[in-house]
Amino acid sequence: VAITTRLLVSHLSGIRHYDKDITKVKEEKEKANRELKLTKSHQDKEQKEGKGIEKTDCVKQKKEHDSEMKSQNSKPGRKDKEFEQEEYYLKEKFESVIESLKIFKNDPLFFKPGDQFLYSTYGFTLLSAVVERASGQKFTDYMLKMFRDLDMLSTVLDDNEAMIYNRARCYIYNKKGRLVNAPYVDNSYKWAGGGFLSSVGDLLKFGNALLYSYQAGQFKNGNAKLLPGYLKPGTVAMMWTPVPKTEVSWDRDGKYAMAWAVVEKNQEYGCCRQQRHYASHTGGAVGASSVLLILPEELDPEAVGTWPVAPPRGVIVTIICNMQSVSLNSTALKIATEFDKEKRAQ
Repeated sequence: VAITTRLLVSHLSGIRHYDKDITKVKEEKEKANRELKLTKSHQDKEQKEGKGIEKTDCVKQKKEHDSEMKSQNSKPGRKDKEFEQEEYYLKEKFESVIESLKIFKNDPLFFKPGDQFLYSTYGFTLLSAVVERASGQKFTDYMLKMFRDLDMLSTVLDDNEAMIYNRARCYIYNKKGRLVNAPYVDNSYKWAGGGFLSSVGDLLKFGNALLYSYQAGQFKNGNAKLLPGYLKPGTVAMMWTPVPKTEVSWDRDGKYAMAWAVVEKNQEYGCCRQQRHYASHTGGAVGASSVLLILPEELDPEAVGTWPVAPPRGVIVTIICNMQSVSLNSTALKIATEFDKEKRAQ
């Protein structure tokens, strides 16, 4: 088989995640797909029944109930099956990403590349090895230089030996529901999939750099020429374009793109539920949870060239929590939506 970098970055490679049991993973995916189809079918039915009516109480209550139940099921202390996998708690130190490939390189693929979606941290480990070979330098050195270019000076390797100023302690709930320190782990086997420490300030810089790159090509500044974005506008647009056969666990409206979950702009019926275009990604590690969400402002193509305010235009929300298994995407989306409403009202 052939596995391309595009398949890796969209989790379509077939490379396993932490669970080695193919049968168990397939059963869980089939169960999740059945539940998703039932939910979407129910939502579509309610939307059609409420066609032409401003959000009915039934639809609104159902949505709020689903959101509340999801929040309850994701609160700290919930038994997360993913964190039962032994490989989350590896303590071995790897000197390079090439060396860490030995963890999974001899394991069978779960499916033919391109056929199905399976979120895989190890797929990104392989992707980091590609970057290491292509750049001719260690992946970690390559990334730290990039973070410096982005002015993300507080973003560093999650190295247990290094003295890191303002490093936060991480926490989990034990079997008795008591708060305890997270166990010791070494993340050198997955730098690309969860091996960096950062701050909310740095993640906001990262989000702004992406949003600027995405919008820069749409603006014309008469007084001064805009500097180019860190990435080309077309590159970010490609990264935020949903890829077929993908799915997103933290937002049923979304699809996976290239290293981002994306919800496309959509409204089927007047005065009914609408989707705003946004990109986000959550993060989960032993004792920590995070999210970065980018809600671009909907620009008017006819007026964009005359607007006095240059990009980035939109709302960016990031949350970092030193607690394991906390669902943060819905909270970030609510915050972004409220700020967006406030901007529109001004």
